Amino acid sequence: MDIKEKFGIRLRTLRKEKGLSQEELALKSGLNRPYISAIEKGKRNVSLEVMEKLAGAFGIQIGQLL
Repeated sequence: MDIKEKFGIRLRTLRKEKGLSQEELALKSGLNRPYISAIEKGKRNVSLEVMEKLAGAFGIQIGQLL
């Protein structure tokens, strides 16, 4: 399992813990739903800027995404 897949699993876990759909996370983060889906599937390389948006949507620090 590579880092993209591990990050995708972590993102999906956090999203479900917060009770958010992919669409809700997309709206909160300013990203689009297909992009969130691709991240969760381990198909996207995520930049620090995207991590910052995702962390902000969850109300956590970037380090807690990892």
